[in-house]
Amino acid sequence: MRFLLFVLLFLSFAYSLGLVLANNTDVGVNLLFSQAPTMNLGLLLILCLMLGIVIGILLALLIFRVLQNKWEISRLQKANANLQEQITQANIVIDRQANSPTVEEAVYGATAVNVQDATADHLDEGTSLTKQKRDY
Repeated sequence: MRFLLFVLLFLSFAYSLGLVLANNTDVGVNLLFSQAPTMNLGLLLILCLMLGIVIGILLALLIFRVLQNKWEISRLQKANANLQEQITQANIVIDRQANSPTVEEAVYGATAVNVQDATADHLDEGTSLTKQKRDY
């Protein structure tokens, strides 16, 4: 990998040197608001190429970060929807359990308060609960 990097660096340097040597005419550069001094056309081409590469890399990083943020937002929205569904299912289960009859209501057919009152009356008489069940 390191060898490949050196080869690419050497090729880009050789290309830049060839560009400067092949385009050796001097040109003036008008920057709209000012005039740059005359410079070698090959050097101007290399500077413009480097500036374009730097701007391209910065824009690519910015666009990648924006896309990465969009992917993260999409993933979090899906997770949020999944959690909302779980909360809805849990609320349904809680409502079913809250509205279902208790064990006392299912067995004795009375409300839990009436069962507790009847048990309290029998306990006041001095007998134990197990004995009361045997007596019935």
